[in-house]
Amino acid sequence: MTDSWVNSAEILGSDLPLELSGTGNRRALLMDALREAVRSGRLAPGTRLPPYRSLAADLGLARNTVADAYAELVAEGWLAARQGSGTRVAERAAPVTPVHRPRTPERAVRPVHDLVQGQPDPSVFPRTAWLASARRALAAAPDDAFGPGDPHGRPELRRALAGYLARVRGVRAAPDRIVLCSGAAHGLRLLAEVVGGPWAAEAYGLPFHRELLASHGVGTRPLGVDSDGARVDGLTRRDRAVLLTPAHQFPTGGPLHPARRAAVVDWARATGGLVVEDDYDGEFRYDRQPVGAVQGLDPEHVVLVGSVSKSLSPALRIGWMVLPQRLVAPVVAAKGEREQFSSATEQLTLADFIESGAYDRQVRRMRQRHRRRRDQLVAALHARAPHVRVTGIAAGLHAVVELPPGTERSAVRAAAWQGLAVEGLGDYLHPGAEHASRGPRASRAHRAGDAGDADAVRAAGSADASLVPHRDGLVVGYATPAESAYPEALDALCRALPPAAPLAAPPAATPASAPPPPPAAP
Repeated sequence: MTDSWVNSAEILGSDLPLELSGTGNRRALLMDALREAVRSGRLAPGTRLPPYRSLAADLGLARNTVADAYAELVAEGWLAARQGSGTRVAERAAPVTPVHRPRTPERAVRPVHDLVQGQPDPSVFPRTAWLASARRALAAAPDDAFGPGDPHGRPELRRALAGYLARVRGVRAAPDRIVLCSGAAHGLRLLAEVVGGPWAAEAYGLPFHRELLASHGVGTRPLGVDSDGARVDGLTRRDRAVLLTPAHQFPTGGPLHPARRAAVVDWARATGGLVVEDDYDGEFRYDRQPVGAVQGLDPEHVVLVGSVSKSLSPALRIGWMVLPQRLVAPVVAAKGEREQFSSATEQLTLADFIESGAYDRQVRRMRQRHRRRRDQLVAALHARAPHVRVTGIAAGLHAVVELPPGTERSAVRAAAWQGLAVEGLGDYLHPGAEHASRGPRASRAHRAGDAGDADAVRAAGSADASLVPHRDGLVVGYATPAESAYPEALDALCRALPPAAPLAAPPAATPASAPPPPPAAP
């Protein structure tokens, strides 16, 4: 029902200042006033609104009018209502930015939900078991553990890792081949100093790793990535090393094909090059058999780099390198005379944590949890966005949601407006791979500049192994949110995805009596 109603005064409704003016439907006027209060920032995200009965009494409106206005604004996303906590301004509702102030589209609101890959939920850290290991380790620690640290790392942890990695990952190494570091990035930094460049790297990978190598004077050039992993046929004699994620290619997913594993080891033997194996997600597999480390094929030409940042916590600055014998002394020398990166007491605690079986139990527990999270993600997308494809889900802590061409950036922006932090697949593409797509000549020129030597940029055979057709997609980390927040994060993700493309209309039938179309002009 509409009528003429004018009230231009600012009315205080339970300390809620609203300006109701104009004529027409009272519910519509109230909704306009509330929207404007949110847009202008007068009602900040999370602000609790008065109960609809109180606001109706203050404004002289019917209770149903206010209740209906609240309900419609909840449906539109301006407000949020939960049983027992009243009606509030939605967290993803952001005030309109004034025209004179620039706005960053991808970060229009502060993220409420986090589906960025790379870290486990911090609430599941095994505090009790870790504390028990710390007590045992400190009680049994020798006196030298509290003196200047050995840059090799504590022998207790190196022994524990040698046994664990041999049993679980098929690694062939004695404790004296293991050098501890503060994480995978620290290990790459040390290897860059010792080995030098140029390196080859998978076309899809962590930009941080490429930037870290570049900061130490090591250029990288891209190797194409397909369903069988890195295109190692693109390696050359001038490459000093190649950085791979063979257990679960990051971020596209999938293990390196057995033939390519053998081929990259053959390349290293023939050229004296080094395979740097980032053991990313090697322990988290769900629908496939375990895949051993490439290091087991040739310990003298492969370095295995690992850490506990995914299995336990990135707050524990403990990683390791399993090195060829010839590199142990140079890497230790690059590290310095004393251990200055990783706490000796944490190393001792991790050693006990592994040898007591607590580490195995934690990995099994997290594997089950991550698999359940992954299944929830797949089910939600199947139900609400069946037109998208989910890949890379047999292992790891993330999945790739493939999108229609040209929709990746708009989906990232839509996610930001839903209060969701998520990354596009294109964020992980090597810049050299983008240049390579211009053609073989541009590919050779760009990669020569990146690697520092024109002879280092040929691809084997007739195919250019650096060519990577970019796939639009989102990299969705399903391990990060707390259990209670995960369903809402999935809901925001589904809302941000582009709709299915409409089906093309079938061509109109040509009547039997119609003359055939004229031939095309030459």
